[in-house]
Amino acid sequence: MIKQFPARRNILIVFLLVFLTHGCTRPGLNAPKASPTALDIQPIMTGVRVEPSITPTLLVVTPTPAPTETSMPKVTISAEKGNLYIRRGPGMAYDRISVLYMDTSTEVLARDVLSKWVQVVIPDSDKTGWVSLQTDYSKLNGELSSLPDYTFTEWPVPAYLYNCTEHDMYIMPGEITVTSYFTHPNNQVWLNPGRYIVYDDTFSKRPIVKEIDIREGENIAILYDGAGNHHKCP
Repeated sequence: MIKQFPARRNILIVFLLVFLTHGCTRPGLNAPKASPTALDIQPIMTGVRVEPSITPTLLVVTPTPAPTETSMPKVTISAEKGNLYIRRGPGMAYDRISVLYMDTSTEVLARDVLSKWVQVVIPDSDKTGWVSLQTDYSKLNGELSSLPDYTFTEWPVPAYLYNCTEHDMYIMPGEITVTSYFTHPNNQVWLNPGRYIVYDDTFSKRPIVKEIDIREGENIAILYDGAGNHHKCP
């Protein structure tokens, strides 16, 4: 039993040295890193687009519309209490070219700068004419000052009526007297285009001698008196 003790002691000392040496040993700087575990490995997805987490803000610019001409308020004229003649120009000396019938209206386009006449659209056409504001038969709807000014430069063509009889004649409307040719040879009068009735002013009852519808540029002669006598013009 005494001979075996040293051998066991030697084994115990060697074992103790190995244990102390292993506990004090540090891994070297060049030692390989530890292999990753399954929890450290994350799969990498390929072919998939990763959208940004922040939604971009889009700036929408609305274009400013081009400036347009301000439309003027519409002005119209109505015929009241009767029909209203539409004439070729702004005046009674121009021919009647159409009629604005009672209780109807039409658009006004412009105003004459020299008179109280307005340019209008002839109903149911693409033509224009002129209407007087100085009559009880017309009513303006809208602001006259909003209309553009217009100067009509074409003068009317005169129309004349003359008397070739020995009697004085009375013309209506207008209460115009056309004297006898024998007392006043140069008795012609300028009439505005329109319808007239000629009466013999020599007789108390003024019989009707003639009805005329005169237009621009016409010359009409009275050849008969109220008694039916015919006269020739010299």
